[in-house]
Amino acid sequence: MTSIAYALGQSGLGGQDGGGGFTAIVPLLLMFGIFYFLLIRPQQKKAKQHQEMISSLKKGDPVVTNGGIHGRITALDDTTITVEIADKVRVKVSRGNIAALNRPAKQPEKKEKS
Repeated sequence: MTSIAYALGQSGLGGQDGGGGFTAIVPLLLMFGIFYFLLIRPQQKKAKQHQEMISSLKKGDPVVTNGGIHGRITALDDTTITVEIADKVRVKVSRGNIAALNRPAKQPEKKEKS
């Protein structure tokens, strides 16, 4: 009795031609494209926006740190930022640890009933 492996032949493809290595690479390229557009590209875009935000900080801006501390910038350095979190309480924070500007949201105008 012959086994299935012997019946498939030497190439292991069951009498089919190999088709080259291109058909094996197409799914890998497709997966890379999906990962690029769904994961890598948005992450790079967000990092670029964060870097632009950090470079545009100025004295007096209200900020939030990665640790969740809210404060106002009192001094800037090349690598550090001094943030005032309460009256006469200042903390030095690395520039990269600033998560966002803390701009108050604009409240919608109330319409008066006539």
